[in-house]
Amino acid sequence: MEFWHNPRCSKSRQALAILREQGIEPDVRLYLDRAPDAAEITDVIAALGLETAHDLIRTCEPAYKAAGLSRDTSDAALIAAMAAHPKLIERPVVIHGRRAVIGRPPERVLELV
Repeated sequence: MEFWHNPRCSKSRQALAILREQGIEPDVRLYLDRAPDAAEITDVIAALGLETAHDLIRTCEPAYKAAGLSRDTSDAALIAAMAAHPKLIERPVVIHGRRAVIGRPPERVLELV
């Protein structure tokens, strides 16, 4: 199980604590330090079952507006933006095999247990 974690995010910390309470110690990836590449992001979008890359993006981040991104932006451009600016990736993301969830609310991580 891989956990894309931002330790400054309370939801990310809560989701990680929930997994640990279940006796699960995921492979924690500090994704801001070790950003996923476009292929990894594409795989996660598929594992999440999202219809569009836009559903994985944090629209409240300044980089979203600065890059001129919108719901009309192509998936390829959104994925490239997330790879270049990992802060744009919604967090936390938990990946287990071919399935993944976004831990919002944090209890959603239990769907993979």
